[in-house]
Amino acid sequence: MPWDLPEPCVLAVTVQAEHIDGLGHANNAVYVQWLEQAAWHHSQRLGVDVELYQRLDRGMAVVRHELDYLAAAYQGEPLEVATWLIGCDRKLRSVRRFQICRVSDGLTLLRGRTTFACVELSTGKPKRMPAEFVAAYGQLTAEA
Repeated sequence: MPWDLPEPCVLAVTVQAEHIDGLGHANNAVYVQWLEQAAWHHSQRLGVDVELYQRLDRGMAVVRHELDYLAAAYQGEPLEVATWLIGCDRKLRSVRRFQICRVSDGLTLLRGRTTFACVELSTGKPKRMPAEFVAAYGQLTAEA
């Protein structure tokens, strides 16, 4: 795949009938769901999962999405959703890049960037990243 950055974490998805909107292509909100799935897939590979979030009473919450929708996806098409950690201040914020490509021709359908902030799950208030988050997210940052 013609990835924008090296060594992405990749999640394979296939456009399903329920993803299709009234215009006959995958709805833009579904793309956001795929990004979330890819981010969780990557976090889990790094050893950070929901159980750890709950145990530490901390989580990474989306504070900003920047998405460029470049082409449509259609029912039955296999896609690959790539993500990279491109920034982490090791205190409160981390940033991911995303790219969605169609498998059949390698065309990039979406490029995106999401900023996350660490929050205390019990209160929803911003809190410093625990050491486990710093170890997972703060060490693996690609070039932006």
